[in-house]
Amino acid sequence: MSQNDVSPLLSVSVLQGRIGTIAMSNPGCRNALSCELLTALDQQLVSFAEQRIAVVILGCDPLQGVWSAGHDITEVLAERDPVAHGKPLDRLLRRVRAYPGVVIAKVSGSVWGAAVDLVMSCDLVVADRSASFTMTPSNLGVPYTTSGLLRFMHNLPIHVLKEMFFCASPLDADRALQFGVINRLTSPEQLDDVAHAMAVQIAAKAPLAVQAVKEQLRILEDLQPMPVEAMERIAELRRQACESSDLREGVEAFLERRPPVFTGAGA
Repeated sequence: MSQNDVSPLLSVSVLQGRIGTIAMSNPGCRNALSCELLTALDQQLVSFAEQRIAVVILGCDPLQGVWSAGHDITEVLAERDPVAHGKPLDRLLRRVRAYPGVVIAKVSGSVWGAAVDLVMSCDLVVADRSASFTMTPSNLGVPYTTSGLLRFMHNLPIHVLKEMFFCASPLDADRALQFGVINRLTSPEQLDDVAHAMAVQIAAKAPLAVQAVKEQLRILEDLQPMPVEAMERIAELRRQACESSDLREGVEAFLERRPPVFTGAGA
């Protein structure tokens, strides 16, 4: 693979012809999910699919302490609703879930906000004991999407999900393993070996059979009928939150490193 095809925000390699690795590599911004990084990840998955890469390992450069800081806060106000359908994050999550192979999240360090959703969208998760998962939308005044919440409901008990979203409290590696968010929990020294061993095991299986099972599970997860009235109510609640003064206050408070003062008022 030509280095010219790889974004400077990513380190990419192909192992044994059937395993692709993608490492987010923007430590200065703690791998924040900017539109540029989200687009680069999306395009790389398209490239791997064209190459018929059976297993993708998604990680970050080692020794950063942060897997990803979540959405690039400087872009949140411009995006207004950065998790909405059709935005770069939504496109990437859909790409991960529809990838015609297995995507393994290899997690070392803390995972924040939208990056937690990215991990949840992967097929398998291998992590070391430094891993933690924190949902921060309520700190910023960002209402999360129904599709995103459904992904969390498939992975977590409802009361743990509420704790994560209401309190913005981290889910540490041990609790994440307990609730099945993590498939394999290992030491930092063994993380690469464990993720690679799992990828090798999967890559040796019949690819069409694996792809068929993954797609069936994706479709079954998406079978969530919802009345039109409920969808309209959710859309209105999200619109009010996105247009409120609290969203600007949340972002400005984060950038100014002070506690936000939320009022629940409109724009």
